[in-house]
Amino acid sequence: MKMKAIPAEFTHALSQIKRGTHEILLEEELQQKLALGRPLRVKAGFDPTAPDLHLGHTVLLNKMRQLQDLGHHALFLIGDFTGMIGDPSGKNTTRPPLSREQVMENAQSYRDQVFKVLDTEKTEIVFNSSWMDKFSAADLIKLAATHTVARMLERDDFSRRYKSNQPIAIHEFIYPLVQGYDSVALKADIELGGTDQKFNLLMGRELQKHYGQPTQCVLTMPLLEGLDGVNKMSKSLGNYIGVTDTPQDMFGKLMSISDTLMWRYLELLSFRNLEEIAVWRADVATGRNPRDIKVLLAQEIVVRFHSRQAAEGALMEFEARFRLGVLPDDMPEVNVSAPAGSIVVPQLLKQAGLVEGTSEAMRMIQQGAVKLDGERINDKSAVVKAGTVVVAQVGKRKFARITVQ
Repeated sequence: MKMKAIPAEFTHALSQIKRGTHEILLEEELQQKLALGRPLRVKAGFDPTAPDLHLGHTVLLNKMRQLQDLGHHALFLIGDFTGMIGDPSGKNTTRPPLSREQVMENAQSYRDQVFKVLDTEKTEIVFNSSWMDKFSAADLIKLAATHTVARMLERDDFSRRYKSNQPIAIHEFIYPLVQGYDSVALKADIELGGTDQKFNLLMGRELQKHYGQPTQCVLTMPLLEGLDGVNKMSKSLGNYIGVTDTPQDMFGKLMSISDTLMWRYLELLSFRNLEEIAVWRADVATGRNPRDIKVLLAQEIVVRFHSRQAAEGALMEFEARFRLGVLPDDMPEVNVSAPAGSIVVPQLLKQAGLVEGTSEAMRMIQQGAVKLDGERINDKSAVVKAGTVVVAQVGKRKFARITVQ
């Protein structure tokens, strides 16, 4: 069937939706849904497997808020039923299931945090236990009968585990089926998820078709890199910025990201328009200090999760500490030797006792956790000349005033 052209008034909306989105399946269907002229039902599911959200989670929440601002209805699904299974996506081992008590405690924490991003008036919070608890054993068997083991093994994580003789529990095959059935229960028009959720998101389309419903469009969102600029943001890796972090910690962590990662964060976390960000890129290319842009990003994020007053206070504290020289009163003063006339920064930090060894120093530099006189060091081969006095910082709390001799 020939697809109708999308009306001109929806081209801006489509452009907004595509910003920062990794993939749209299928874009032509999304155009047709937008052209219907009614609020679309936009689903995003979160398993409450931990009590706190971080900025990596808000990449998806930001997109949902964007869709709300375009007039659509958000279905924030708390997977209290699926959370007791444990999402196997991207995992090399079976995830331990949580108790209902743990799931519900975490779910309440999620509810308290998501409205820092989402519009309360346009958000419906739903729990998939509402329909899954009513499923009989026969119902679950019928759902399981819609797919084959071979189809499940097309998932990368299942396939890897099967080929390496790592166990896959039967209940793990149930997870994508239940997530897919959630879309049936909610009659979702659009489902959002990370790129690692693609198999599960497409399962929703297949099950909707099986149950005679119009199929949802799928929007996959990128996985945000953490403070190290390499790994996915994760609390377990310690490279995260928590939604509940203090204004000072949130501001300081954002200021510590690399100049390259800053643009990625602006694209995925900022609500500023792309034209303004493009102007900033041009300014930096012609000599503007990237730190100026980073301050604007950090302030925007702190305002979103705290307040403008808190953002201004965090900026003042940051400037006082790192630009005006207000440093810990008990900061040690040490001398290091540079017989060749200069010393590389990893060796400097080791001699100063701020790290155990040069390998740790290089790792901390890679993570953006090393500063000299308030300026972050990215180059592992950077040197400090003899005769220099420098204030070094590693992480949040390790400082030393170092005289290089």
